[in-house]
Amino acid sequence: MGTRVYLARLAALPVFDPNGDRVGRVRDAVIRLRTTNRPPQIVGLVAEMALRRRIFLPIGRITSMDAEGVVLGTGTLNLRRFEKRPNELLILADVLDRRVTVAPEQEGSDEHLGTVVDIGMELNRNTEWVVTRVAVREHTGRLARRGHVYQVEYDRVRGLVGPTDTQGTSNLIALLDQMRPADMANALQDLPDARRNEVAAALSDRRLADVLEELPEHDQVEILVQLDRERAADVLERMDPDDAADLLAELPKSEQVVLLDLMEPDEAAPVRQLMIYRPGTAGSVMTSEPVILTPDATVAEALARIREPELSPVVAAQVFVARAPSATPTGKYLGMVHFQRLLRESPSSIVGGLVDSGIEPLRPDIKLAEITRRMATYDLVAMPVVDGTHRLLGAVTVDDVLDHSLPRDWRDRDAHEDGEPL
Repeated sequence: MGTRVYLARLAALPVFDPNGDRVGRVRDAVIRLRTTNRPPQIVGLVAEMALRRRIFLPIGRITSMDAEGVVLGTGTLNLRRFEKRPNELLILADVLDRRVTVAPEQEGSDEHLGTVVDIGMELNRNTEWVVTRVAVREHTGRLARRGHVYQVEYDRVRGLVGPTDTQGTSNLIALLDQMRPADMANALQDLPDARRNEVAAALSDRRLADVLEELPEHDQVEILVQLDRERAADVLERMDPDDAADLLAELPKSEQVVLLDLMEPDEAAPVRQLMIYRPGTAGSVMTSEPVILTPDATVAEALARIREPELSPVVAAQVFVARAPSATPTGKYLGMVHFQRLLRESPSSIVGGLVDSGIEPLRPDIKLAEITRRMATYDLVAMPVVDGTHRLLGAVTVDDVLDHSLPRDWRDRDAHEDGEPL
């Protein structure tokens, strides 16, 4: 293990057991404050294991920490959910982005203001990992993120431990942006409420929309209500209509009306439509924006559509063919074409001649249990939903079914039982 390790750089690195098998990912580092003038001690890492459980990894159980990941040594691990103690701080959640004062190296020089970018730890003579260096971005009178980054000894930094109002968000967001939305949502759950809301508010509308879709409903609501209404409406516009409808359903009726009125009419229309259907039915969980083509479209056009990067894998797994208009509710629904079939056909072939019309579409009032049974019977990842005149209204995807079939609190780690030692 190296003599100096920078803690923020460990975020999201894999954790390996002694056999080399990956068992989790690093999510934070824990430092323990001491009553004397001695620097804080790094006592371990927080790792996310299976089922999104976050546990504490004692620093003594770790044999290696580098850019490839963290390797555990022999011994048992306690899988009990991590809880921070009163004399402990988390590097990413509590220290990164703090505004600090750096004492000058020589008397008579001026102090410098800066923002914490990273924390360096080293082994001391007592084989303890302690904070020895702080990477700071200098405040220059312009935006802090444009300032020079430099390293200083820990004892020259003032304000490293202080009120949370001295903490910004830019460096934490830079780290979180390397994560997938689900992992980023998981990381936000570990932040104090005020810090979580501050970080969420600093995200772009698109990034925040992606993260909200991965959070438990109570966290979605708490974050959304902290935004001003126009910003909240902008974020809802960038969410998938079915997720936006689910989130709005958790708000008071009066607030639903206000936010829907603030959304662009074209973005609000599918959300309003989805909110009409009863919970637990195909209509309430479907996406109203599957890939839809008219029968005269070519295979080349179909492949171009499913290659669009914003489409999720389950939505891109097939195209639905319907007569014009091709926006939901469409003209008469004709059938679907799976992407594997598209790959086997000539690019100039017409999709109208390739449709699979043998799968009976769903009606909006069909319950989730029946949808699950049909998907399992035909090995499908998506099924069309049509109205009484056979117009395509949308599609139910397997991730929609899973999301609504699991317990409501499945995204919330606090709802899971504590684990046993491993």
